[in-house]
Amino acid sequence: QVQLVESGGGLVQAGASLRLSCVASGRTFNRYFMGWFRQEPDKEREFVAAISRFGVSTYYGDSVKDRFTISRDNAKNTVYLEMNSLKPEDTATYYCAARYMSSGSGYYAVAAYDAWGQGTQVTVSS
Repeated sequence: QVQLVESGGGLVQAGASLRLSCVASGRTFNRYFMGWFRQEPDKEREFVAAISRFGVSTYYGDSVKDRFTISRDNAKNTVYLEMNSLKPEDTATYYCAARYMSSGSGYYAVAAYDAWGQGTQVTVSS
């Protein structure tokens, strides 16, 4: 089983940028399809972005497309989420997730992922 630890969250003003990181340990990182999700209190967890095992394919939720970029460095066992032009509605806890040996089908679904990090809080003030 892989263990995931997110970092990089914080409090920023609207229009600012943040980069989240998720470091994986426990199994070979390039065997995992990786995703980022976010969740506000009392709301369902929302798909943000996903990336294939070797970074060839990326996928984005409609609300973050053209503002966020997902990437990965398999040599560092790390997946990143670069967030630009942040808006107050981006405020949430952001979670990193992993799918073992996946091709990516159903990448937007919470239930499709095998492991989750503990989350990192992002707060965007207006």
